[in-house]
Amino acid sequence: MKNKYAILSVATVALAAAALLLPGLTPSAAEKVLLKSLRGDTPLTEEGAAPALKDPMKDHPPEARNFVDQPPLIPHSVRDYNITAQHNKCMECHSWQRYREFGATKVSITHFKDRTHTELANVSPLRYFCTQCHVPQADAPPLVENTFQPIKAISQPSATK
Repeated sequence: MKNKYAILSVATVALAAAALLLPGLTPSAAEKVLLKSLRGDTPLTEEGAAPALKDPMKDHPPEARNFVDQPPLIPHSVRDYNITAQHNKCMECHSWQRYREFGATKVSITHFKDRTHTELANVSPLRYFCTQCHVPQADAPPLVENTFQPIKAISQPSATK
């Protein structure tokens, strides 16, 4: 079965290449598609300048989620938060011991399970670096055109809008 797919793949590539090489089938200069990149005019062989950081939104109530299993968004700035193997600034407010004191959301129970779903006494190393899933919000225009619509069953009007 694998050989069958390999032959079909090679045949498809060969047909596509042949079609491009046939006279009259190549796009004219007016028909060529110009690709835009978030890198701008910087070639792939060069390191581009980092874009300026957007100002984070001021502290605000949590945002509504847009899809099932979406990690909650961070409703405050984390610009100077340090997360190292020895210290996690997020846990100062979001730990189960202190969340009430700060009026913060407590860390989900799912963060205390390892790959085999064994419950741990502390946050799993897989979930320790919060900003690999949770992101703060900035009032910035989308980087690319987007027509995404949230799932109606779980979406609700945002508290900030």
